Amino acid sequence: MPTRSGVATAVSAVVLLALGRLADYPELIALGFAALAALAVAGGWMALRPDLSAVREVRPQRVAEGEKAMGVITLTNESKRRSPPILATEQMANRQVQVPIPSLAGGSDHTTTYYLPTNRRGVFQVGPMSVGHTDPLRLMRVGTVFSAFSTLYVHPRLRDVEPVPTGQTRDMDGPTSSYSPQGGVAFHSLREYVPGDDWRLIHWKSTARTGQMMVRHNVVPNQPRLMVVLDANSLGYSEETFESAVSAAASLAMAAIRGGFPLELRTTSGGVAASDRAYDGAVAALDLLAAAEATREDPGLTALPSMVSTDDSVALGVVTGTPDPRVLSVLPTIRRHFLMVSLIQFSGRLNTPPAPLNGVVSLTVRTADEFADAWNKLVRT
Repeated sequence: MPTRSGVATAVSAVVLLALGRLADYPELIALGFAALAALAVAGGWMALRPDLSAVREVRPQRVAEGEKAMGVITLTNESKRRSPPILATEQMANRQVQVPIPSLAGGSDHTTTYYLPTNRRGVFQVGPMSVGHTDPLRLMRVGTVFSAFSTLYVHPRLRDVEPVPTGQTRDMDGPTSSYSPQGGVAFHSLREYVPGDDWRLIHWKSTARTGQMMVRHNVVPNQPRLMVVLDANSLGYSEETFESAVSAAASLAMAAIRGGFPLELRTTSGGVAASDRAYDGAVAALDLLAAAEATREDPGLTALPSMVSTDDSVALGVVTGTPDPRVLSVLPTIRRHFLMVSLIQFSGRLNTPPAPLNGVVSLTVRTADEFADAWNKLVRT
């Protein structure tokens, strides 16, 4: 396939031959034939198309925004003859990364690495990759497209923040219920013996009094659960404030996981990621937020009533932009279903006062860094 230089050479050859014939100018005719000869040599060079196989990996597959991620290409020359130098072109998010590959001896392989752009949060498809072969004068080029794809997750940047407040002191030996998981150390009640129960839990006084084998029913104490909700309706955001909101939601989610709180992370578009133990579910939460997008069709905070749980030990943190104040009025209506409700709003305007909402702790900031400072001061005081 001719390149731009090849097309220009072909047009020049035709013009030179025509002018040389009309003007009876042999030098122009000679230049025209020279251009045709260069095109013929380039075409012959293309017949030496390399027979290559390619394998591509992304290392690591998950990075935070701004961290380094590399593509690793291994090309193998399947032919017995030496391949010419070639150029591999990788596609990623409407961008191209070009990787030069040296000449390969027959049957040999070559591994090279290249950096992938990670300056923007998202879930990116890496590929397809095309391997191009051109002549020394760059007049013609042929390429082979390898349709294998890889996925790169660029997670939002995290800030060091406190978890969503619960409004109460965390007590690992706190209240229990019959729905609490068994196997803990907190005594909840006495019950009849069931085959398989630990004999060390037998309560002998009750057994003697009732005439039936009774055991201590120990459970895991109820723990405050945290729910973080990201508003994904675009009407209240600019591009910058939405990215700050995603970063804030990710930071709150990771703070809960590091603190050992059971976590439920939601987006108003329907995405859900849950974690019940420290660091369990962290990848799923960050993957969810890496893919988060703000759209006009998203229900926004009007979806909050559908997220209310029958569990009365949940503290809610809502991250949003500057939606219509009428939309924010949904928060006081659901306040009674949660231990505590916190609202973080991102606004591009200076000195925007927080929305006055009954029973809701509100914070309005402009950037993710400003959020981290203001949030930690608010929660720690």
